[in-house]
Amino acid sequence: MAKVEIFTKFLCPYCSRAKALLERKGVTFQEIDVTMDRAGFDAMVERAGGGRTVPQIFIDGKHIGGSDDMAALDARGGLDPLLGLA
Repeated sequence: MAKVEIFTKFLCPYCSRAKALLERKGVTFQEIDVTMDRAGFDAMVERAGGGRTVPQIFIDGKHIGGSDDMAALDARGGLDPLLGLA
């Protein structure tokens, strides 16, 4: 199974949506809450190529983007292969 990391903030509806999609697929993930973590936020921005919004999602180290990006990838049939579910 792929290693999935999601950078989130407290009470973020897009973060909840992304996590729910992964949970429906039975995928475990590491959540990194950057709400009060400046170092974590800075690391997220660097890894995401400047992306400052949450969530920022990584699968096996590859930046996928945010919640809408992951949902679009899923709709095109590209998410399951990345997650090792295909």
